[in-house]
Amino acid sequence: MLLLAVDTATPAVTAALHDGNSVVAESSSVDARRHGELLLPAVDRVLAEAGVKLDAVTAVVTGVGPGPYTGLRVGLVTASTFGSVLGVPVYGLCTLDGLAYASGLEEPFVVATDARRKEVYWARYESARSRVSEPAVDRPADIAEQVAGLPAIGAGASLYPETFPDARGPEYVSAGALAALAAEKLAAGDDFLPPLPLYLRRPDAQVPKNYKVVTPK
Repeated sequence: MLLLAVDTATPAVTAALHDGNSVVAESSSVDARRHGELLLPAVDRVLAEAGVKLDAVTAVVTGVGPGPYTGLRVGLVTASTFGSVLGVPVYGLCTLDGLAYASGLEEPFVVATDARRKEVYWARYESARSRVSEPAVDRPADIAEQVAGLPAIGAGASLYPETFPDARGPEYVSAGALAALAAEKLAAGDDFLPPLPLYLRRPDAQVPKNYKVVTPK
């Protein structure tokens, strides 16, 4: 087994290789505006570090969000393209689950990433491997009662200390954590998400109201 994992649902652009036992190579950088420029070089670095070529990959794992439209689609399109070219399966995982898994917590907590517009993408967890609510997008103040007293993982939590006073790392998802979680799920025969974007809200670009279609005569 050689899993290639990627994620671009947060400002982190991250790629990793996992051989079924452990992460053998990983590359991450944080730049919310350069997902498209940074992801393929990151993949090249982890392949070079592991001393393998792309055709050695047996499956691709991708974070499906939730995340902003522009960044999120970079990782998903890249993962789907690799899967198609290599003829290997592409597995989707919730990006919040990757952050939860990396936390290693064995107590109830919440994961929150920055959704911009003064909102967070968030979900509640019973432990690092057990999510107990569906991912959602809300203003921190609107969920204060639901997350009160819980440790909080992710950059979204650190942005709003009044709602998440017990904010902890990691702030961003790592492809290594996604790959390790995927390896566990494959070994257990668990289901994955389809490699499709989890946006939770409409993109900013929309067709204007009262838009008139002009047809040629």
